[in-house]
Amino acid sequence: MEHRIHAEFTDEEEEVEEAEEDRKKKKKTVSGDGGGAAAAAARCQAERCSADLSEAKRYYRRHKVCEHHSKAAVVVVAGLRQRFCQQCSRFHELLEFDEAKRSCRRRLAGHNERRRKNSSDPQGETQAAKGRTL
Repeated sequence: MEHRIHAEFTDEEEEVEEAEEDRKKKKKTVSGDGGGAAAAAARCQAERCSADLSEAKRYYRRHKVCEHHSKAAVVVVAGLRQRFCQQCSRFHELLEFDEAKRSCRRRLAGHNERRRKNSSDPQGETQAAKGRTL
């Protein structure tokens, strides 16, 4: 039993070390000089947005967008009216979206095509399967 406890402690130590290494890599990648400027640079891309992303979820930090602007219908970025695409994880001009959709037409077309390919099952079976999952 003593050996087992030691093994769990070692795993925890490894996780802590990996997390520390990840933090160091992020600082070097974002700031370029390895300094502590990484946290200060974490801001939303939207114009006039002062959201600090240093405490935001990893997804929002990675894509440099706050939660509010990731879901907004219209966002001004680089002087252009744009929307954040959920599929591409980047901003596109509004012309690339259908109505109020949050995914651009190009990605939606690919998604729909994949769904059509995978739906080689007869229609009745697909509907029955859907009924079971609800």
